[in-house]
Amino acid sequence: MIPTLNFGRTGHQSTRTIFGAASLSRVTQEEADRTFELIDRYGVNHIDTAASYGESELRLGPFLERNRDRFFLATKTGERSYQGARDQIRRSLERLRVQQVDLIQLHNLAQPEEWEVAMGPEGALKAAIEARDEGLVRFIGVTGHGLGIAKMHLRSLERFDFDSVLLPYNYVLIQNPQYAADFEALVTVCQQRNVAVQTIKSITRAPWGDRPHTTSTWYEPLQNQEDIDRAVHWVFGRPGVFLNTVGDIHVLPKVLDAANRFERRPSDEEMAQVVKAQQMEPLFV
Repeated sequence: MIPTLNFGRTGHQSTRTIFGAASLSRVTQEEADRTFELIDRYGVNHIDTAASYGESELRLGPFLERNRDRFFLATKTGERSYQGARDQIRRSLERLRVQQVDLIQLHNLAQPEEWEVAMGPEGALKAAIEARDEGLVRFIGVTGHGLGIAKMHLRSLERFDFDSVLLPYNYVLIQNPQYAADFEALVTVCQQRNVAVQTIKSITRAPWGDRPHTTSTWYEPLQNQEDIDRAVHWVFGRPGVFLNTVGDIHVLPKVLDAANRFERRPSDEEMAQVVKAQQMEPLFV
């Protein structure tokens, strides 16, 4: 069974694998429906999407119309202004065919200049708080990419008491001493405040570079089951964090299978073997 964990202070016991619905951005409704059957088989009870994930919200809509109360539902707004975020949050509700989402997240809030706008008096945060006050959302989070995001999330938590954070976490990335230190500092604060920590990019192999894209992910993922097992189990070996699944519906079954069989965290030696065999590279430099 895929283990569960309290999703921060929300009161929801979420599966540690959160369905990353970016994988639905360019699929048919039939493909999406088969994917919903898959996550059901593994008991996944938490869905994460975003306004910017192509057709994802639209693909989720028919399913959520029938199954809304079975899932903790999160989406994101990438708008930085109050009005832009306000409009986008309401559009997401319409596309998802729901009256309320559990979590609205300020999407990829990584650049200082965008941060100042979004967190300012007429920024996206104001719209998120307003939506919470109106009952359109229940909780507010923040997400992001890049080597500086852990430190930026700490800055965000100093400004506002977010309910969740989301950022990259994998074995190769954590070999970067500065990122590792920033990640640890962020997790410490999140533990103190009972803020949920979501992680992404768990099975990243490398940037695509000049290689042809064989999956719908913007990075090249690991695709061998044994390698995915080790990458997923390494993340699961970190207590208290969630793993948001891969953005490709064809790789997704391997991630769920790995999560379902978690017993222990691989050693550094085992992970180094995967890094060498697969020629893994950092996604962010």
